[in-house]
Order: sequence, then structure tokens, then C-alpha cells
Amino acid sequence: MSVPKNRGILIAGNWKMNHGPAETQKFFAELEAAWPSLPDHSGQALASDQLQVCLFTPTLSLQAACAARGKLPVHVGAQNAHWERSGAFTGEISGPMLRQVQVGSVLLGHSERRQHFGETDEGVRRRTVSLLEQEFFVMACIGETLAERQGGQTRAVLERQLSGLFPETGSQSGAARFLGSRLVLAYEPVWAIGTGVTATPEQAEEAHLMVRDFLDRQCGPETARKSMILYGGSVTPENIDSLLAREGVDGVLVGGASLKPQGFLALVAAGARAVGSKPA
Repeated sequence: MSVPKNRGILIAGNWKMNHGPAETQKFFAELEAAWPSLPDHSGQALASDQLQVCLFTPTLSLQAACAARGKLPVHVGAQNAHWERSGAFTGEISGPMLRQVQVGSVLLGHSERRQHFGETDEGVRRRTVSLLEQEFFVMACIGETLAERQGGQTRAVLERQLSGLFPETGSQSGAARFLGSRLVLAYEPVWAIGTGVTATPEQAEEAHLMVRDFLDRQCGPETARKSMILYGGSVTPENIDSLLAREGVDGVLVGGASLKPQGFLALVAAGARAVGSKPA
């Protein structure tokens, strides 16, 4: 999995703590049966890699997902991984372990990991750099809380989190050298995750432009231009088109709406509609 040269569209689902192995097998069986109902242009977008699809499943479901997806063009990713490749880290999983079950993508720094499990900006940076150096595709999450937004701190919070990921100036240092290839950023306003409240398309666009402005200043304009940035937070089949239509929104990271095959298929179809509709 990699970022297309003109960024393309990425539709990603995060199952969180839902769907064990049995439910995973059922999901993919139903998804495979419904897949032919996608419009022809969806298949063309997927074949060209301008549209990519990924599901981040619970650890226990990774092996079942990899087996059950069959020939479906759906990447399977883990929801977290440690920066060390082995060691005394009870409850964690490592990159080499993921490779053994044919998983090559990882979601890192989700707000729920930060909020409930004490993950820090520095910890997210260490995980991100390590997994990238192990040749994984990484999606790193950033986003502000409701109190921070209401306090006018959105830009400051995003730049603090981004500075944690990219502490060194220059596109050839640290994690920054993987932007545009195997590192994707996901902007998820914490106040919109699982609440049913979605950032307006204008709010999503504004935040994405803030992120790209930071990347321009910190990593250079070429890196900023080719970096893929997704929106996440109560995305549904009903609002995805308006979000993907905004400047700089290169895809979505979806929670609840990715749990049912038909709903997820509707998101994939929306991604195909968005391919080629916006300049890079």
C-alpha cells in the first residue's frame, strides 16, 4: 500500500473493539457477495490505485481478515504496534509479528489511544518512525478536543501534535521523508468521533489547510503538496461526498459506518466518485 503520485483517495475503516474472527469472516463473505454491485468506474479507480481501501481490525481479527478478504482489493491493517521489534512489553504487538500474518499497514496515535491509554506525542512519533523504517504503511492521527476548538486552539493543538511527529525541519529527516509514500495523516476532531456530530465540510477543509500549511513550512512545499490527509469523525454514506469534495481532503477514516458491508461499500463507491474530481 502506498500513496499515489497525485494523492488519489483512501477509504479506511477503523473497527475499534468490534468484530472478532467469526464476525470478520461473515463481514468479508457479505462484502465479497456485494462487491460486484459497485459501478464500473469504481473498479477502474481501484485497478489504477487512485482509489485504495483499508480496514483496521482488532488484533485478534487480523489473521481472519487477511484470509477472508480473498481477492478483494482491501488492505488489512492493525490498530496499533510498538516501536520495539520484541521485548518485555506485555500486551503490545510488534512489526515482525504483524508481518507473520501478512499485515503491512498500521494505524497510530488515534485519539482513543491518547485519551484512554496515555499515549503521548513522543510515543506516537517513536511508533511512527519505527514502523515506517520497518517498511509499513502508517496512518498517524491528529485532532483537537471540543474544549480546545471552542478555545480557539485548533491550530496550536494540530501544530503541537505535528511537531511531535516532525520535530526536525526538512523533508529528508525522521518521519517526514515518508510523506507522500508510506505515511498518511488523519485529521480527526475528537469532538466528532463517535458522537454523531461531524465537522462541517468547511471546518474539515480549514483544518486540512492548517495541516498542509504546517507541512509546507516545516517540510517544504513539495512534501506538503504530495502528502495525503484524511478526515475522520462521524463520517457516513450520507455526508462523505460533501467532505471529499473539499480542497485537501484526500479520503476518510471511518468508525461505525465501516462495520456493515453495505455501508462500507457505499463509502468505497463515494471514494470512486471523488477520484479525479479535485486537483492535487
